[in-house]
Amino acid sequence: MTRRIVRTISQLTAAALFAFVIIFFLDRNFRLLPNAVHEYMPQHHHGQVVTDITITQCSKINLLSSCKLDPESWHRVEKNLYLGKSWVSSAYLHVQRKKEEELTVADKVVIGVTVSRQDPSTGTKGNPDEKWEARAAGLWVLRSSKPTASDSKKAVTAVDVLFGDDAVEARSGWQFQNMPLLLDAGTDIPTAHITIRQGNLIEPVKPQPRVNDNGKFKIMQLADLHLSTGVGHCRDAVPDEYEGGVCHADLRTLDFVSKLLDEEKPDLVVLSGDQVNGDTAPDAQSAIFKYAHLLIKHKVPYVSIFGNHDDEGALSRASQMALIEQLPYSLSVAGPDDIDGVGNYYIEVLAQGTSKHSALTIYMLDSHSYSPDERQWSGYDWIKKNQIDWFRQTSEGLKKKHKEYTHIHMDLAFIHIPLPEYRDVESIRVGELREGVTAPKYNSGFRDALVEQGIVMLSCGHDHANEYCMLSADEETKKPELWMCYGGGAGFGGYGGYGGYVRRIRFFDIDMNEARITTYKRLEYGDTAARIDKQIIVDGGSVKPPREEN
Repeated sequence: MTRRIVRTISQLTAAALFAFVIIFFLDRNFRLLPNAVHEYMPQHHHGQVVTDITITQCSKINLLSSCKLDPESWHRVEKNLYLGKSWVSSAYLHVQRKKEEELTVADKVVIGVTVSRQDPSTGTKGNPDEKWEARAAGLWVLRSSKPTASDSKKAVTAVDVLFGDDAVEARSGWQFQNMPLLLDAGTDIPTAHITIRQGNLIEPVKPQPRVNDNGKFKIMQLADLHLSTGVGHCRDAVPDEYEGGVCHADLRTLDFVSKLLDEEKPDLVVLSGDQVNGDTAPDAQSAIFKYAHLLIKHKVPYVSIFGNHDDEGALSRASQMALIEQLPYSLSVAGPDDIDGVGNYYIEVLAQGTSKHSALTIYMLDSHSYSPDERQWSGYDWIKKNQIDWFRQTSEGLKKKHKEYTHIHMDLAFIHIPLPEYRDVESIRVGELREGVTAPKYNSGFRDALVEQGIVMLSCGHDHANEYCMLSADEETKKPELWMCYGGGAGFGGYGGYGGYVRRIRFFDIDMNEARITTYKRLEYGDTAARIDKQIIVDGGSVKPPREEN
């Protein structure tokens, strides 16, 4: 009796499985299932699919021309394809989108996009129901009227534009069109490239930073990259040519970063502000994707904060952070909405092995840009009281958990604009002070909060030619309390000068076995193999006077 029941259940299971396979196959080809059921199928694209793409071009000379389409039917990508650099012409990409369940028999779904001077189907045999359709500027769109087209992995679900001959795509699942749109733009206007996503959104890789099995962890600080839309122009470069030709800022900067990623193999990259050079980056997204693509390629997690130049273009800090948060290997977050700035947050670096205990905590704070009160406090902005309160509360809240770590837990912090205490000429320095410290004139007390909470090291950027670490001590007892470092400007799109400043990058080599931090810099030109000003700054978890490593 029992065997008969088991046999019956097995037969019913097999029949149900067979029926499911048949229904699934038929739905793939003829879309038989109702929308309510179809939405739960694994191949369903949650959100919208693209049904058409077009480009509008308009001219200030031709008053009848328009770059607008019916907003009820079309979504305009708000990027002028000429980047506002043409005196006469403008052009915009428009996308028509629909939810999958709202598609009608008359709708077609975009399954291919390319840019070409001729019909992409020339000389090929394709589906007669799927023909490439010409649009303006050499854009070609392949659309399908098949009932199952919206379920295909080829279905285009998002479209964007990036700019520059060196533009790259950094998002997972996106495909970049190397051929630029065929616009009548001059050579001084960065080329416009279409990029698309086909299929569902792919969740970006977000690795958890962890101390290596040997107890070591290395941080690479990239200060002031100053990347542009397009290849950029070198400023104050040493030497002023590159590889026997013209010095293109972004190419040289990213070559420098790539070389040190290969040689130093950092476990984490900290981007400490001014990744984007506002004046020369009308499309900040294209600039951001260049550094992100490089770090993703090397599979290095990274965190970032903003400097005073990052948001001088059309893209706000909040909008930039929304992009950065969605990139692979990016651990950056916007932080709390109820305090000043964008990018106040911390990350935990876990102990080696499978431990769930934090070994290092790294605080990132937004130091803003220009003073909100130029009359009284001219110059640059400062860390606000509610940020300092958030930092104190967060640090206090983590202390109990950090005591569970079997070794000595350490806390570090990064900002962009230096604190007023960086001006202290009496303090011990390792490295060069080449230019005036452009810290805020108002002192909000963040240095004291850092010391109070046991932060052992703070590093910033902003003043490109300054690349020292300074030992901040108690005024009365002279006890060392905090190391305050500069990263040193790495990017050729920002200023250099000051007696032939050579671009450099700072590293923090951390040994959790000894609770020791060693810092040094690497040069882009000259003695490029040397580790400049290599010093132990923290030992046994305590701030120490500078000591050369044996």
